[in-house]
Amino acid sequence: MSTPGDAVERVFREQYGRAVAVLVRLLGDIDLAEEAVQEAFVTAVDRWPAAGVPPSPAGWIITTARNKAIDRLRREATRDARHAQSQLLHAPGRGLEEEDTVRDDQLRLVFTCCHPSLAPTAQVALALRLLGGLTTREIADAFLLPEATVAQRISRAKAKIRQARIPYRVPAAAELPERLPAVLAVVYLVFNEGYAASSGDTLVRPDLCADAVRLGRLLADLLPEQEEVVGLLALMLLTQARRPARTTADGRLVPLGEQDRGAWDAALVQEGQSLVRWCLARDRPGPYQLQAAIAAVHSAARTGRDTDWAAILGLYDRLLALAPTPVVALNRAVALAEVAGPAAALAVVDRLELPGFHVLHAVRADLLRRLGRRGEAAQEYERAIALAGNAAERAFLQGRRAEVAAADE
Repeated sequence: MSTPGDAVERVFREQYGRAVAVLVRLLGDIDLAEEAVQEAFVTAVDRWPAAGVPPSPAGWIITTARNKAIDRLRREATRDARHAQSQLLHAPGRGLEEEDTVRDDQLRLVFTCCHPSLAPTAQVALALRLLGGLTTREIADAFLLPEATVAQRISRAKAKIRQARIPYRVPAAAELPERLPAVLAVVYLVFNEGYAASSGDTLVRPDLCADAVRLGRLLADLLPEQEEVVGLLALMLLTQARRPARTTADGRLVPLGEQDRGAWDAALVQEGQSLVRWCLARDRPGPYQLQAAIAAVHSAARTGRDTDWAAILGLYDRLLALAPTPVVALNRAVALAEVAGPAAALAVVDRLELPGFHVLHAVRADLLRRLGRRGEAAQEYERAIALAGNAAERAFLQGRRAEVAAADE
């Protein structure tokens, strides 16, 4: 049975980024907006258990945050604060909850976070914090960085926006090409955190997936001729289509090859495949388009056994040429194992350096298991379990380790 405390947690996950975006528009100050929204959620924790969950929880949070901001500005009593307070007091009621306005607020905020005067790593970290509501720890896990480093980047980015008076708007057409790569990276990372949460008890955060897809659609509407924008949207749609089969009813992880493909969202698959075909016809491949094409090959297979791994390996070869990162090389190794066998893939994986990345150890463990090297596989599963921050992933890896141990008895 859901409790008011559960409702606060759910609304925080689903509405934090939207509330911050609205308050940034009203206040013009990111720090004050974020603090006001956080205070509103603290108030909800105190009041909702006794008063009950309001009919419009998101609207309640936004209105309460607005009032908190006004109170704070009154207390500060500086000239700038009085001016901002006046703006808030006379801000029209419309726009606090209207969906179209909220979507525009989020789009403006992501472009503000991705201003070229900010370091690329700071752009992404700040946007994940403000739009996704991710904690500093979650962002640090996503980047494989110390938490203190990420906290410092976020703090510096906020200070830069304030000191340089970076405008809160979608840039003009001439500025878009320079800003777009960071924006796409942010949207993709928000989606990834939603699809495979770096921490917590549940594997998937549907709220983050939905926010990322919504932002992807907005970008595609804004830039319909940009192949990488369309490619990213296609990638998210094809990946999102698999979400109903990604976990069991009790939250256990189901690997891609074992998923019930009849449970995939056919409408999303069809839309994503159509976008991939549009990208292929343009013949200007980029990293997001190639990843979308890989997802499209997976979605075309009726079962895991029917997957065209040779086609996927070829696409990974092209992707690795454009984006020669260890993570891409690791994903390519998974495809290589299906085409050339686990020994060939293991030789590639053993050359990769991804310290602290549990997926590397999980892949290596699986390859060792397939080669019959069960003792080594068990050790790799242990390393992966120790590094995994998500409870569902740990449980899956623990099950795999138990299978290896049982086979070795």
